[in-house]
Amino acid sequence: MTLPLDILMFAGLIAAILVGYPVSFMLAGTAALFALVGWMAGQLDPMLLGALGQRVFGTLTNDVLIAIPLFVFMGVVLEKSRIAEELLETMARLFGGVRGGLGVSVILVGALLAASTGIVGATVVAMGLIALPTMVRSGYDPKLASGIVCTSGTLGQIIPPSTLLIILSDVMSNAYQQAQYTQGKFTIETISVGQVFAAALLPGLTLVAVYIAYLLTRATLSPHVAPALAEPGDRPTAAEILRAIVPPVLLIVAVLGSILGGVATPSEAASVGAVGALLLAGVRSEGNGRMIVLGAAALGLVAVLAGLFPVRLQRSDAGILQWALAGLTTGLVLFGIAAIVISIRRAAKRGILTPIVTSTMTVTAMIFATILAASVFSLVFRGLGGDIRVEQLLHSLPGGPQGALVFVMAMIFVLGFFLDFVEISVIVLPLVAPVLILMGHDPLWLAMLIAINLQTSFLTPPFGFSLFYLRAAAPKEITTGQIYRGVMPFICLQIVGVAIIWFLPSIATWLPDLVF
Repeated sequence: MTLPLDILMFAGLIAAILVGYPVSFMLAGTAALFALVGWMAGQLDPMLLGALGQRVFGTLTNDVLIAIPLFVFMGVVLEKSRIAEELLETMARLFGGVRGGLGVSVILVGALLAASTGIVGATVVAMGLIALPTMVRSGYDPKLASGIVCTSGTLGQIIPPSTLLIILSDVMSNAYQQAQYTQGKFTIETISVGQVFAAALLPGLTLVAVYIAYLLTRATLSPHVAPALAEPGDRPTAAEILRAIVPPVLLIVAVLGSILGGVATPSEAASVGAVGALLLAGVRSEGNGRMIVLGAAALGLVAVLAGLFPVRLQRSDAGILQWALAGLTTGLVLFGIAAIVISIRRAAKRGILTPIVTSTMTVTAMIFATILAASVFSLVFRGLGGDIRVEQLLHSLPGGPQGALVFVMAMIFVLGFFLDFVEISVIVLPLVAPVLILMGHDPLWLAMLIAINLQTSFLTPPFGFSLFYLRAAAPKEITTGQIYRGVMPFICLQIVGVAIIWFLPSIATWLPDLVF
């Protein structure tokens, strides 16, 4: 008995990825090979491939995905501005005198960096270089310390804004629309990035609370694994705390607030974040930052004026007040541009401008290459009847909709041992999400369960990216085995997080319902 081509295609992809070649090449290559085999076997209509051009064009002009390079740029700029160091140092002095307090400070800093940068690698490496040696010197169990750093760094994937949530919102919106078309609905509802961001906010904070509760419990039951600092240092003043926390919080409010408030689209909010991060890096550079602060305030005032008193000089009844507002707005914009130019020059002078642009282009190219190649793969897979087979499989599982969801979550968890979140999002989810939505699962609640599951893929050996990032940044006395054993309890905590959202769906749906 020969296996159907769609099953062989998926198995061939997994085998090709495990060889170690770039995923985008393996996706496109596997699709091309099985398209040829399917055509020769009479199982694939070659005319179907005519839709490839339209799919590629649709991806490159997708308003949601345009936000990805801007958010990546924001994260890279904040990484290079060394904001993590000051945050960690301040939080360590604030909580260091408490048993387990240093670990709590790492988790809180991870949450703040997650909401301001959203880049897992940058956060894990920064805390691996700064916090991990301090925790080990202070008597923390190396396994626990490694697990805390790895897991805190992955919060950048569940706390908005994040690349995972942007991709997930696009995939789930398409799945939701496909499910409605299947139901014969003519008025189609969509899911926006803002709704997904709102849905992810409370689940992300829930995970932070779960991590802290676990750490404090372990510190209470086993004081030797997470002792209080013998010399925590001088308690930071209110001014020092504000100086460390206020800049990232302002950036978070500017980005998330503009999206959740309906003031800006995700791409516009990402632009605000990119410019804000650049100005923040300029302020933190050597030299007087007053001009940059005033420029940032001028740009903020422009946004307020544009919302309250929109200027339309093309109108025939535009009077002196309109022209005065136009002149004021123009002056403020020019002042803001001058602040941006100063920030760019300071970044270039520090030698970080080129690495910022290079890292942004590299990460963006990797993400979009995977998305485009996955589009080719999914088209051929559907042409071979794979989507029908997946639908039949999910409907035949025992337990109905709940049983199908348990199966899909288990499959995503297992695939996370070998595949990246982007690959799972753009290959697997388009096949299973429409069926699950048709079975009656709320798309936003479903997206949050999947998001936490995909976040776990950064922690699961052997290919968890957080493990690799920490291995590169950790001191030599921290072994790879200690890192792997250290994340095991936190992988269990991820499952606890999924269970909490599963049984308390309002955590994911309350805020989107309230805001939207």
